[in-house]
Amino acid sequence: MKYKEYWDQIYEKNEELNSIISSYWSNYSDMGTWQFWVVVSLLIFPLFLLYFTVDRKRMFELFFFGYTVHMLWTYVDIILERYGYFVHTYFLTPVLPMALNMTASALPVGFLLIYQYCTNNKKNFYLYTIILSVVFAFGFASLEAHFGLLKFNKGMNQFYVFLIDIVIAFISFWFTKFIRRIVNMPK
Repeated sequence: MKYKEYWDQIYEKNEELNSIISSYWSNYSDMGTWQFWVVVSLLIFPLFLLYFTVDRKRMFELFFFGYTVHMLWTYVDIILERYGYFVHTYFLTPVLPMALNMTASALPVGFLLIYQYCTNNKKNFYLYTIILSVVFAFGFASLEAHFGLLKFNKGMNQFYVFLIDIVIAFISFWFTKFIRRIVNMPK
């Protein structure tokens, strides 16, 4: 197959996939379903909680950490969804990543609040991150799977989600420390 033929086929299949996803969303995941409102609440409630609990003196640092968690989890989720390992079957809108409520709100806010708590109270970030990762992976992801909001395929399971949570939170922590060190360097 030639270059142009590949791109023509990719464009055609992409249009077909987008049409199927939009049709699915309209039939099973729109505003008339309870699942839609669970997804919306998982997007809004953590942000509402963050508004009242964030340490406003450290907002840039904390939001930088949370943003890093958000970006890393979003990229990982897009890869896992594209290859069918990890699929959120109900989502906010067909034009955004399917796990947006989790990768843009619940996970970043959860880890951000742990980061804030640990750094403000001189607690072990690594230990608290492992505990929160257990809650997210074995508690929350299991509940989502039980209620049909999340599907694991191709051997993916809660243990892998647990490992991904830990890796992403630790990378975000180290990256934030690195940026803090650069910002605080004498000039």
